[in-house]
Amino acid sequence: MTAGIRHDDLRKRNRALVIDAVRRSSFPSRTEIASSTRLSHSTISAISADLIEEGILLEAKNGEQPTARRGRPQVELALNPNAASVIVAVLSLNQLSAAMIDYAGGMQAEEHRTLATASISRDELFTELSGMLSRLIDQPGSRRPLRIVLAIQGTTDAAARILLWSPITPHRNVPFADMMERKFGIPTTVENDCNMMAVALQWRDPVRYRDDFLAILLSHGIGMGLVLKGKLFTGTRSSGSEFGHMIHRPGGALCRCGRRGCVEAYAGDYAIWRAAQGKDEGSPPADSVSASDMLALAERARLADGPERDAYRRAGTAIGFELGSLFALIDPAPVAFIGAGANAFDMLEPSIRAAIAETAGGQHPGAILFDTISDELPLIRQGCAARALVYVDDKIFAAGPASPKSNAETGFK
Repeated sequence: MTAGIRHDDLRKRNRALVIDAVRRSSFPSRTEIASSTRLSHSTISAISADLIEEGILLEAKNGEQPTARRGRPQVELALNPNAASVIVAVLSLNQLSAAMIDYAGGMQAEEHRTLATASISRDELFTELSGMLSRLIDQPGSRRPLRIVLAIQGTTDAAARILLWSPITPHRNVPFADMMERKFGIPTTVENDCNMMAVALQWRDPVRYRDDFLAILLSHGIGMGLVLKGKLFTGTRSSGSEFGHMIHRPGGALCRCGRRGCVEAYAGDYAIWRAAQGKDEGSPPADSVSASDMLALAERARLADGPERDAYRRAGTAIGFELGSLFALIDPAPVAFIGAGANAFDMLEPSIRAAIAETAGGQHPGAILFDTISDELPLIRQGCAARALVYVDDKIFAAGPASPKSNAETGFK
């Protein structure tokens, strides 16, 4: 005997389908939502009417500014920006930023701050973070956020919601989520920054970035978000894909993490800078290298063969060999190179492809597609916002009022 689906559960699922269809589309009509969800037109009409009445959706004709007025069936639907808000925060090397995001994904307010992440105490770090969030939450007229997502450069345990380890700070096993929930009383999650870039790519271009792909950070650090079969790959005691700290050359160059021979120790901006300056590969990594210095370095590499160009060759080789080894396990897949280092991708790509070709994973070069995006922060924020807003969609708004409105909401075509 097959157990039936409870009416309330089906109603919640149908509401979630409608909200998700509106979030993933640009001003869809009820007819378009019915097509994408396979729900009946009567179900769509009933659910959308409820969601408009509850202030979750708005109507807009031909993509114009949405209004609360009900219209004909073909009137387009949009998320109501004022329905809710979430906060996304990003902690990276010497940088902390946070933004208030409305329900439609628009930025309401943001704040940035420079920190000495390698030397600041744990208490001072949390004070800076909580102070930034407090200022966003306490803005006049702002709606109290329903979710906080913190993305960190380093190894995180998303289930336990803690920072396990990061090369940017000496602090380990920091329970950021518990600390922020005690402070603000708002549900909080902690995520790896590169994982959030991969989530954002799925939302931006679900055709290209759908089944298998990699999002690789090229910046002061090297990181990776990995999607397999359409699902973000994560570990149980790690972020799941610490690409930058895979060993390229045992006993090789000194990495910021303290180990030797990591990919990052050859391809991070401090590593490229160190090699271009002719410094010993065992010398301590620079605390930071300015974007202008790296742009100038890349330009010198383009102009003449010398230590600068050789530094980029070494970096590309390190990336390429490890990508090739990875492709031998998961098959070739599209790769998005993201961050300031992508500005010099023309200097990296030849050696990346040459190294991949020498590996077992490089036997199908036509399947290896590269994209570049020079600024990682918007992607990290978008990924965090998507995580937070989908939580609001599924766990809060999909539940709706306690009692069902209409029997029509249960019907499929």
